[in-house]
Amino acid sequence: MNIAKNPPLLDQLAASYALGTLRGGARRRFEVLAREQAPVRAAALIWQSRWSGLTELQVEMRPSPAVWTRIDNLVRAEQQAKSMQAARAAHPASPTTGWFNSLLLWRGAAFAGLTALALLVTGHLSMRDQLDAQIARLSTQLQQTPPVSYVAMLSDAQSRESMLVTFDPVNNKLVLQRVNGFQEASDKSLQLWALPPAGAPRSLGVLGHDKLLKLTALESQVREVPALAISLEPLGGVPSERGPTGPVLFKGRLIERTL
Repeated sequence: MNIAKNPPLLDQLAASYALGTLRGGARRRFEVLAREQAPVRAAALIWQSRWSGLTELQVEMRPSPAVWTRIDNLVRAEQQAKSMQAARAAHPASPTTGWFNSLLLWRGAAFAGLTALALLVTGHLSMRDQLDAQIARLSTQLQQTPPVSYVAMLSDAQSRESMLVTFDPVNNKLVLQRVNGFQEASDKSLQLWALPPAGAPRSLGVLGHDKLLKLTALESQVREVPALAISLEPLGGVPSERGPTGPVLFKGRLIERTL
């Protein structure tokens, strides 16, 4: 199954996979497709990066007073149960009445049942309010996340994914994320190149040494470009008209899509 031909479905599955709501057989099938198809892997990595970024924006929240009330009720209920067990051990029921007719037992059971019901109702309402608020915050933050129109997963000669590239046309930003820990020497620089269908490669910029990198670019520089490549150059890079002078370390297809 080639879900890369169905961008809306791929986007939905990748978002669910990264969020953890895609489970069971569907999750295993998605992982198989991700191993076989680079666009599926790229979509999953994009959504994992998005969700991890949202958690960094999450405002610290203090537990509501109801949480501490539920904890106190649970502790008291446990203590009450232990007291009941101790009382039954010290004063066993008489043979004529039996444990089934023990008033102390039924009072304790009724109290425990009421406590459990109160905890269930209070916990359900509180958790639902917190979940609704969290979903509202995530929806707002997701709407503010810049759209991605182009994505590429650049791999080395052994087909190991090494650099995830996305392009944000709203802010004219190319975002590159190292995914395999490669680090160039201090006297070398990585340089990103657009590989057009015809003509010489065009430089899109020189990369720094950070794990997450951003370059300014126009959509006209990446539109209709079928592939990207990264070469190892002298510190500071080389002029675009000279083309890559060092070895090409990473290369991959540039896919146009809408997320």
